Amino acid sequence: MTAWIVLPVSLAAFSITGIWIVYAMAVMNHHVCPVENWSYNVTCSEETAKPGFPKTCCTIQDIPLISKCGSFPPESCLFSLIGNVGAFMVVMVCLLRYAQIIEHSHHCWINTSGLVSGFSNALGLVMVGNFQVDHAKTLHYVGAGVAFPAGLLFVCLQCVLTYRVAVTTLDYWMAHVRVALAAGSLVSLVLSGIFFIHESFVLQHAAAICEWVFTVVILVFYGTFTYEFGTVTSETMMAGLQRNLPHGSSVILRGPPQDHHRAGIVSGGSFSALQ
Repeated sequence: MTAWIVLPVSLAAFSITGIWIVYAMAVMNHHVCPVENWSYNVTCSEETAKPGFPKTCCTIQDIPLISKCGSFPPESCLFSLIGNVGAFMVVMVCLLRYAQIIEHSHHCWINTSGLVSGFSNALGLVMVGNFQVDHAKTLHYVGAGVAFPAGLLFVCLQCVLTYRVAVTTLDYWMAHVRVALAAGSLVSLVLSGIFFIHESFVLQHAAAICEWVFTVVILVFYGTFTYEFGTVTSETMMAGLQRNLPHGSSVILRGPPQDHHRAGIVSGGSFSALQ
C-alpha cells in the first residue's frame, strides 16, 4: 500500500466539504436561499434579514446553484481555492490512473481519451472557480460547458476501463458501483440541463438540486480510485512515461536517497534496474 491511496479520497472529501461550506456561507450572507426553500417571488421589497439567518424573501436570482453560491465574497474566495486545488488533484488522479492502466498492459484509445477528458474537466474547473457567474458570465459558462460534459465522459470511460482490467470478484463489484455512479451522474446532468432552460421557479430550483447531485456523485466517483491506488508504485509512473517517450530516447530515474544504489534507465522503450 502506498501514500497515493490518500489522493482520491482527499479530492472527494476536500471538494465536497468545501462546496457545502461555500453554500452555508452564501446562505448565511443572504446571497442565495436555502436548498429546502421552494417558494420564490417575482420581486422582493427591502427586508432586514436577521444576521446569521437565511433570507425570508427569495427571487429567481437567489436559487442556490453552485455557481451562485460562489459568486460573492467572502465565499467566492473559498470557491476559487476549491476549484484550483481540486483541478490540480484531478490532474494527478488522471495521470496516475492513465499510467496504472498502461501498467496492466491495456493501453488503448479509451485510456488516452480518459486522460484527455480528465484534463478537460480540470481546465473547466479552473475557469468555473476563477470566473464567477455574476462577474464573468461568458467565461464561467464556457468553463461549466467544458467541465460537466468532460467529467461525465471521464467517468463513463473509466467504467469501461475498470471492466477491462478487472480480475477478482471485488474488481467487478467496484466496476458495478462505478456504473451506478456514472448512471446517476448522467441522469442528474441531463435533468439539470432540461430544468435550467425553463423560467419556472420550481424547475430552476430542481435544476440546482440536480447540479448538486451531479457534482457530489462525480466527486464520489473520483474517490473510488482509492481502491486501485493502493498498488501504485514508482513503476506505475514509469510505465506511463515509458509509453510516451519518443523511440530511442533515454531517461535516468533515480530513487529516494536511501536507495541511491539503485537506478532505473528507460531507453528505447525498455526499463532496466541497475544494482
